[in-house]
Amino acid sequence: MPAASGFRTILSLATQLDMFTDHVHISQAFVQGELLPGDGHKSKGYISSLLGCEEDSRYIYRLLRPLYGMLSAARAWHTTMSAFVEREGCEPVGFEKSMWRVVIDGHRIPLGAHIDDFVIACANRPVLDAFRKRLLEAFEGTYEGPSEHYLGCEIARDPVAGTTTLSQKHYDEEIVRSHGFWVLPSRNTPMKPNTRLLKDDCDPTPTQDFLRLYRGIVRSLGYLVTMTRPDLAWPYSELSKYVQFPGIAHMEAAEHVLRYFRDTGNESVTYTRVSRTPNELWGWLDTDWAGDTDTRRSRTGYILMTKV
Repeated sequence: MPAASGFRTILSLATQLDMFTDHVHISQAFVQGELLPGDGHKSKGYISSLLGCEEDSRYIYRLLRPLYGMLSAARAWHTTMSAFVEREGCEPVGFEKSMWRVVIDGHRIPLGAHIDDFVIACANRPVLDAFRKRLLEAFEGTYEGPSEHYLGCEIARDPVAGTTTLSQKHYDEEIVRSHGFWVLPSRNTPMKPNTRLLKDDCDPTPTQDFLRLYRGIVRSLGYLVTMTRPDLAWPYSELSKYVQFPGIAHMEAAEHVLRYFRDTGNESVTYTRVSRTPNELWGWLDTDWAGDTDTRRSRTGYILMTKV
């Protein structure tokens, strides 16, 4: 899949260049891939008959397409899908293996794919429709309409105001409710001021339930940080260091973050069409000195922004 930054880049471009964005879903994607050279015996794969069917010694069953569960199924689908977009003239974007760009009739099309879900953008509706139709002619799937939901995120676009808002409100609420913190008082900050989690607070023998709960909270935070909630980057970084042997202090900090969700579920990332000079780059940087209490390592954080 494209990195979260790649997905947001497509939305940012669509906002700035007033592009349409479409969502396409490919049905049963893995079985639409082509078997890879070298799969099976002498590049041929064989399976036994289906469970419940009688075996007939006169027949063997040869695979013509990858099946879900095969080790190479995902790679086979990605290879097949990549071959199609390359035939369309698309080229990969940087190091991303699931993002491409192409110019058709003078119109730029950036697109990204997460397994069987495509997001495609273009400022010209007929060009976008034609590209989408060729994709659905090559692979069986459905047109889901303008992009409103993608990878668990809600996308709200206002072409008149020139804004695109990306949020995970429902995911936020689901996390808090599933852990039973929805009815508890909220917190105003992701972590208590001056909180320092320490290795000395670790429990060398946490119970399996305690460990499962802590890791589940941290895992949920990771997806939010990656997609729409940079305000959680610091607590996620701190909590992640103790997923092996979390202690009571670490769990209290994790629960504090959940209570912070209570009134901040509407926090979002908004892209706005601006009129500054194109390709202008600006950024912010912050650092500390030996800020990690356990290792005395320093930390650096930065953000770079540009208008394309």
